[in-house]
Amino acid sequence: QFFFSFCIVGSGYSPIEDDEDVYARNRYKETPWCSPIKVKHGNANCRTPQGGYYKNVLGTRCDIRCQKGYELHGPQQLICQSNKRWSGKVLCKQIRCPTLSMPTNGGFKCIDGAYFNSRCEYYCSPGYQLKGDRTVTCMDNKVWSSRPASCVDVEPPRIQCPSVKEKTAEPNKLTARVFWETPEGRDTADGILTDVILKGPSPGSHFSEGDHKIQYTVYDRAENKGTCKFLVKVRVRRCGKLNAPENGYIKCTGDGDNYGVTCEFSCIGGYELQGSPARVCQYNLGWSGTEPTCTPMNINVAVRTAAALLDQFYEKRRLLIVSTPTAANFFYRLQLGMLQPEQCGLDLRHVTVIELVGVFPAQIGRIGVKLLPPALALQLRLLLRIPHYNFSVVVMDKHGMDKERYLFPPTPAQLFALIDTFPLRKEEMKLQAETGQSCT
Repeated sequence: QFFFSFCIVGSGYSPIEDDEDVYARNRYKETPWCSPIKVKHGNANCRTPQGGYYKNVLGTRCDIRCQKGYELHGPQQLICQSNKRWSGKVLCKQIRCPTLSMPTNGGFKCIDGAYFNSRCEYYCSPGYQLKGDRTVTCMDNKVWSSRPASCVDVEPPRIQCPSVKEKTAEPNKLTARVFWETPEGRDTADGILTDVILKGPSPGSHFSEGDHKIQYTVYDRAENKGTCKFLVKVRVRRCGKLNAPENGYIKCTGDGDNYGVTCEFSCIGGYELQGSPARVCQYNLGWSGTEPTCTPMNINVAVRTAAALLDQFYEKRRLLIVSTPTAANFFYRLQLGMLQPEQCGLDLRHVTVIELVGVFPAQIGRIGVKLLPPALALQLRLLLRIPHYNFSVVVMDKHGMDKERYLFPPTPAQLFALIDTFPLRKEEMKLQAETGQSCT
């Protein structure tokens, strides 16, 4: 028997070897080669070269996808290589948004940290209000659903003023001093306030009669404003205005009718006061004393002494005493002629003219239409040391003081200029100007 082998020179081909190679190669391609792919939180879509059963044979290509909420770390496709290893490593990591910043004067709470689909809710400290969305959600694009919220101070600070302050003025005063505690502000946020600003008089000030509005204002650091107001009420006890008596004057202290004031009364020339010369406004809102009146002055010429006669004029009238030895005296007649047309000026200055005419025992005295007994006229000359045989003029003030003497008839202008310098006269002139009394 002979064995024959078939070969082709120079081809390098052996049927035996070829069958073995083909078998081996086919077995290599259809047998699992790389380890199976398992992607946590994802999946692999693999394709084999020949569409075989196993998805991890040599040359297999796998596309990697992650579940929603996860992102791929590594290549999107893996290939099973001849070294029995896949071409790379992959990992599906949970999507994470940037860490939220903590709002000043507030905070936030999250369900699942900063991971995908986590919800975070902002909150603010007392006194602050949220600006922005209260709830934000981490989305699959790794950003939050809204911009970060903030906490702002929009609530005004609180300040409590005192209640109404009422005060009654003290006697003889038209104002009252009122005190109160300066209110303190309170901020509902950080507690930091600016200075308290006062609008109106400060505590301890003197307040006039009436209602006065006091306002306090305070600001917080966010320039929110808080205010409070209250009233200061000052009352003046008043008795009601008094009027000057007819033919008289009134002069009051204070405001004229407030508690504690005094009103003094006087009469014009030729009248004397009847009733209370002064009245006081009392706490019960009534006036003390009785209502005064001014009645025509009644001179009693039946007194026994010159001093008693002069006492009737004390603090009431000024005296102009004209003495002459005879009624035919030239100076005497000239003096009367000058005084008669100036009676208004004399009355305005409270001047009473006393005439002493003749020489004892044939002498008389006269005050207007009333005659003085000769003995009384003589006493008056002796008391005042007035010469009997010469013309003479004596000027006396309301206190009985001898102010000036003339040997020749003074003119009314001279007399009035002299009298207007007397201390009491200045106050009279002021009162007369206020009441419009004058000689036209």
